[in-house]
Amino acid sequence: MGKTLAYKIIEGHLTDGEMSPGSEITIRVDQTLTQDSTGTMVYLQLEAMEAEKVKTELSVAYVDHNTLQNGFENADDHAFIESVAKRHGVIFSKPGNGICHQLHLENYGIPGKTLLGSDSHTPTGGGLGMIAIGAGGLDVAVAMAQGRYTFALPRVLNVELSGRLRPWASAKDVILRVLEILTVKGGVGKIIEYTGEGVTALSVTDRATITNMGAELGATASIFPSDENTRAYLKSQGRENDYVPLAADADAVYDERIAVNLSELAPLAAKPHSPDNVSGVAEIGPIKVDQVAIGSCTNSSYADLMKVAAILRGRSVHPEVSLVVSPGSSRILSKLAANGALADMINAGARVIENACGPCIGMGQSPKSGAVSLRTFNRNFKGRSGTADAQVYLVSPETAAISAVKGVLTDGMASGEALPEIQAEYLPPVTSFLVYPDGSGKSGTAVAMGPNIKPFPRNEPLPGELTVTVALKAGDNITTDDIMPSDSRLLPFRSNVPYLADYCFEKIDPGFAARCKAVGPCAVVGGGNYGQGSSREHAALAPLHLGVRMVLAKSFARIHRSNLINSGILPLLFADPEDYSRLAEGHVLALRDAPGQILRESLRVENTSTGEVYELLAGFSEQEKAMLLAGGKINLIRGRG
Repeated sequence: MGKTLAYKIIEGHLTDGEMSPGSEITIRVDQTLTQDSTGTMVYLQLEAMEAEKVKTELSVAYVDHNTLQNGFENADDHAFIESVAKRHGVIFSKPGNGICHQLHLENYGIPGKTLLGSDSHTPTGGGLGMIAIGAGGLDVAVAMAQGRYTFALPRVLNVELSGRLRPWASAKDVILRVLEILTVKGGVGKIIEYTGEGVTALSVTDRATITNMGAELGATASIFPSDENTRAYLKSQGRENDYVPLAADADAVYDERIAVNLSELAPLAAKPHSPDNVSGVAEIGPIKVDQVAIGSCTNSSYADLMKVAAILRGRSVHPEVSLVVSPGSSRILSKLAANGALADMINAGARVIENACGPCIGMGQSPKSGAVSLRTFNRNFKGRSGTADAQVYLVSPETAAISAVKGVLTDGMASGEALPEIQAEYLPPVTSFLVYPDGSGKSGTAVAMGPNIKPFPRNEPLPGELTVTVALKAGDNITTDDIMPSDSRLLPFRSNVPYLADYCFEKIDPGFAARCKAVGPCAVVGGGNYGQGSSREHAALAPLHLGVRMVLAKSFARIHRSNLINSGILPLLFADPEDYSRLAEGHVLALRDAPGQILRESLRVENTSTGEVYELLAGFSEQEKAMLLAGGKINLIRGRG
């Protein structure tokens, strides 16, 4: 019986556990990445573990999220990260160098390696044939300190690709079609593995676009084989020696299969306010467009921006459209400047901004009130752009560019216009933004700690009886943006959890934080897919600071569930989903013999306000039980509880 590519790589890195789907395993972590929005907390945790030099082959700290420096907070965070990186042997990528996932693809990704990152879009590395997984910051800190990562072995879903993309159809349309089929919950507990003759027609940056948005499926990772296209990409980055051919066995056995014929795809768009709300661009029609934003870790590659430049060359952006472009890396921007493509974009009326995440995370370029904004990004959650009533559509760079010219959402395939094929070119490296550790180590480097950087909250060991008040009842698909908003107003305070906590659940219930402080230990009740979206552990740390000790839901997103457990917060599943309707804000819940109950597969929680008793599913692994008993992962590591 043949093996999948994902299982081959995982098995080769296995240090503990058995290759049985759903079972807890531990793998060796070759590489890690952090970014500055999550990184300050990661490095505070690394320091709290009293780690010395990192145990990975390579770890990189990128600065790409909080690059607007309109106060001291972001600059202080960057200085802190750089100092701790130097102490522990971590490469530091300065602001302006680019977006972590694009940079890692260019400079460090190697087929067959494992990568753990404190950003949910770390699976971008699967475009190079890596097992690349997004995780909470504490999991990444532990991986740096110990060189390993423990998780439940996912099942493997095969997406078999056939045919070849027609002009104006793109890799973005491939992943939008997969999202349309599987939905934002369809990848939970799975690795998405792409095979088939259609794979050979996709470049590495095409593949990276697809694996990047596997995060929107809820998947643990996504992966493509490493083939001659992989070799060509690595050669274009001056790293052909890193090439390793990798593929699934011809008779590999998969848990599920779906098929996508590339030849049948036309331009697609994800409509407001979810990445799986997908329709054809032609079907949506020529709606008026106010803003177009091109970039993000999903679609800021050299090939993407060369297509944009070709569409804009000799033309003008529609007078009622604002077009903003953010290249993915300094290397890409340098090449665009050298070959004239940057001039083509500027002459057409594009606003070119810093190589950073920028508008994708609400860090600037918020559209006007009620605007229609076309974005080549990965998420279009309500309010994520920074404008609560904006209508954000996710589209390909080709669709974005031609729509910017026409002033309305436009199907380039129906326009009859030619679209050039972009050939791979050598991109000279730009190394000026990289700071490599000098070997001075922990004893030779002081930590730069600014006044906005506060210690992360720590939980207490699980008490014998846990009594909590329901402080909020929320619906389905609650995102980490809903739990802990992330925009230009709050991002500078990502290293200050006490400050952030006052804005917890602000979009859903502005009174949540005050209510938690008033009632003491509390709980949140959620629907299905609770905690989807970002890997940010602030969505667990801010509730922890406010006294949240339990979350009851119909289902959880993978990373957020792990972050709750890492913080010592109990994530419990309704055995009977109908019990969700029986709970209300203000109900008081009692978990008696809490330490004994969490050791079981299910437990009983009494609603002392109504007298009802609910069965909740725990299903915790042995390590998760130990963390919850100790009050979180750091407590367990440090021997408390």
